[in-house]
Amino acid sequence: MGLTLHYRLKHSTGTSAVARQLVERLRQRALDLPFQQVEPLIELTGDDCDFQKRPRDDPHHWLLIQARESVKHEPYQYDVRPTHLIAFNTDPGDGCEPANFGLCRYPASIQIEDREVRPPRTRRLRTGLSGWSWRSFCKAQYASNPDCGGVANFLRCHLLVVRMLDCARELGILEDVSDEGNYWQKRDVPALAREVGEWNEMIAAQMGQLKDLLGDGVQGAILKFPDYEHLEAIGSR
Repeated sequence: MGLTLHYRLKHSTGTSAVARQLVERLRQRALDLPFQQVEPLIELTGDDCDFQKRPRDDPHHWLLIQARESVKHEPYQYDVRPTHLIAFNTDPGDGCEPANFGLCRYPASIQIEDREVRPPRTRRLRTGLSGWSWRSFCKAQYASNPDCGGVANFLRCHLLVVRMLDCARELGILEDVSDEGNYWQKRDVPALAREVGEWNEMIAAQMGQLKDLLGDGVQGAILKFPDYEHLEAIGSR
């Protein structure tokens, strides 16, 4: 829970060489921006793309989790792991989630157990996924923790990810963006600063209600803010 940027990249080419070149060009743009860290490009195929078949302490664990797609077969939803992944990780700043960028190919179909028939049977389910794509998100809200640099740090992190999406658009691989801070649409920095303040107050108030119900065992990033009680009081009005 928290103010998040969601984004999808897409390229229709069927060649890995072109996909690799596009992701590397995007990574070069990242190296020109003031990220805290830009990781090397990784390229994986087959079972190496499946986070469940790799160690939990794998440095690419979160990136591989985000690389999953999904397909619905009512009333169920099934994960689709990539068969070929080309991607890299960035660290926008303290308190911000990593921002991952890349392109993946996915299988045309997956094997599922169809539980809508009796007895259940194994069948192939078409994924509808073609070409190269990437769907990811980055939650920057908690970069606004005063101990991380406050609103100025949040703005820096959020705008860095937006700049990367601008670069993806310039490269012709941006398909969709959903910005819960509304900056992608409005490009209004003061409005984004006000928005994250309101989110902090709202979530602090919700966290206070949870603590009242469940006790002090409740955990949440907003509780680490040194002004949490002040935010909770304002959000509860």
